[in-house]
Amino acid sequence: MPQEISLKDVPGLVGTVVGVSDWITVDQPMIDAFAGATMDHQFIHTDPIRAAAETPFGGTIAHGFLTVSLLSAMNYNCLPKIREQTLGINYGFDKLRFMSPVKTGKRIRGSFKLAEARFRGAGMLMNTYEVTVEIEDERKPALTADWITISQFDPKDRPEGV
Repeated sequence: MPQEISLKDVPGLVGTVVGVSDWITVDQPMIDAFAGATMDHQFIHTDPIRAAAETPFGGTIAHGFLTVSLLSAMNYNCLPKIREQTLGINYGFDKLRFMSPVKTGKRIRGSFKLAEARFRGAGMLMNTYEVTVEIEDERKPALTADWITISQFDPKDRPEGV
């Protein structure tokens, strides 16, 4: 269970790994559901027989964007909850690289290093995480990214001096 912290604690965590998620198994039903939701039915994701015969992967692989989409679940699983936060916003990515394919049946997890935390406006904290999604028993990660989120809070809760 992620710990709960205060807004005033966040700047002191910059430069540290603030969370490592539980493992998530990426199985064929998950990949197929994602293919249906995104209308991306490329055979390397949805046809195990053809993918085994025609790709170097030995079978199907997850969509890269499926792996990116799982960052939200990983975030909720492991990052400290900010007590004063009223809303969390996905602001986007400064950098996102797909490093290695996630083969069907593999487990992945996210590691989140807080690279920057800065207060913006009266009631927002912008956080930048250096994220690595590792694949169990693999040397190379599935992806690396600089992910920016915004924690919105009531301006009366803003720590003094920031």
